[in-house]
Amino acid sequence: MKPIWIVDDDPSIRFVLEKALARGAWPTRSFASAAPVLEALAAGERPSLVLSDIRMPGESGLALLARIKSEHPDLPVIVMTAFSDLDSAVASFQGGAFDHLAKPFDVGHAVALVERALAQQVDVLTPEEAASAPEMLGQAPAMQELFRAIGRLSASPVNVLITGESGSGKELVARALHRHSPRAQGPFVAINTAAIPKDLLESELFGHERGAFTGAQTLRRGRFEQAAGGTLFLDEIGDMPLELQTRLLRVLSDGQFYRVGGHEPLKAQVRVIAATHQQLEQRVKEGAFREDLFHRLNVIRLRIPPLRERREDIPLLARAFLARSAEQLGGEAKRLSDGALARLLAFEFPGNVRQLENLCHWLTVMAPSPVVTEADLPPEFRDPSGVGHDRPPPAGLPAVPDAFAGAIALQVAEAALPSAAAGWEALLRQDVETRLRQDRTPVWDLLTAQFERTLLLCALQHTGGARMEAAKRLGIGRNTLTRKLQELGLDESPAKSSTALDSESA
Repeated sequence: MKPIWIVDDDPSIRFVLEKALARGAWPTRSFASAAPVLEALAAGERPSLVLSDIRMPGESGLALLARIKSEHPDLPVIVMTAFSDLDSAVASFQGGAFDHLAKPFDVGHAVALVERALAQQVDVLTPEEAASAPEMLGQAPAMQELFRAIGRLSASPVNVLITGESGSGKELVARALHRHSPRAQGPFVAINTAAIPKDLLESELFGHERGAFTGAQTLRRGRFEQAAGGTLFLDEIGDMPLELQTRLLRVLSDGQFYRVGGHEPLKAQVRVIAATHQQLEQRVKEGAFREDLFHRLNVIRLRIPPLRERREDIPLLARAFLARSAEQLGGEAKRLSDGALARLLAFEFPGNVRQLENLCHWLTVMAPSPVVTEADLPPEFRDPSGVGHDRPPPAGLPAVPDAFAGAIALQVAEAALPSAAAGWEALLRQDVETRLRQDRTPVWDLLTAQFERTLLLCALQHTGGARMEAAKRLGIGRNTLTRKLQELGLDESPAKSSTALDSESA
């Protein structure tokens, strides 16, 4: 993946964003001003996204935005500023910024914004990439039948609907259909219709004319134009808004479309492949999906079996993923012991092939020896039922409730608390050492969750349940606090109807 470029003269902002994005496995590159960014672009380097401050020494962030959009109109730019005034926000959007991020920002919100921007990027498979990309793997009868279907469809221009659970490989099938079709020399353009806001999706698909709406400073080609001569892959088609379903139906029926604000019809010279993890027949019954569009897309349907229905492919896939990870990291490929492989064969894999691939990446980095044993597997693979994960809190720390109600009463017996003189860090160290000796894993996840629970509940008790004030006292954003409460199972409130949980909502 191409790196995300961070442009800010404040080293602390650069550091925070680098660390936050690294947790999402996104590579980054930082700049203190606009000048080296322009030099890198002029040298042919290209990021996947730019995060830029507005006020910096030398050229401003708005000037940098203008330069980027004039030379690389499809490159998303998120503008950051500590001066959250209307003029800077309007100037950012009019200049073509993807979004405007006001400082100080919540890190979780910034990461979510980056995810949304990256999800809207055009994914073009060049002929060279198509030739070198790995083919699908599978020896199970269901996969062999799928391969035969791809072969039969390779020379046909017919629309295809791919169904399957998340992580089962729907986009991989779409790429295979493109790679073996007469359109293989054309572009493969993918768009996730569920990842783009409803009010932007129409412009993303069909493009817009200059002046079509506020902020449309230049003409923009949509995905149908970008995929001309090739394949357009519409992922998660079941989440497409109804009004856009009508426009898509017209394109599939007439082979023509209009840009937003346009008056001249354009010919849709693409093959459409759609995919969904939902039951479209049920969506039709619920009135959430047009029946005529369903029948237009459902000319040929390919179902991808979940990994649990093709367990015989797990050893083959695991070997391939471990070899690929080793090649990427420059090391020797690891192999699974019989015990570790037995554990994987018994696992349900709710995340399907993607989950297995992620596991192999994890093992390549984390497993200490060339042969992966059962003990090297993450806890959920050693103990799929989750038994043993719910352990008592460490000595010296109070137990905390799994949910809070009303004004969030935190019951803490003073006798259970360590004295300040003893030092909580020394007690924590003692507890960690005990757990490690006893192999009471997962130590990190368990203690981190209890630490965060204690912080959140104490802060909420102190502020009488006012989340905004609690977040302020903890030094985090309110969105982060809310997300942590949900992750830790603390956002349940059966008594909320009688007692206000959050003073800001009153």
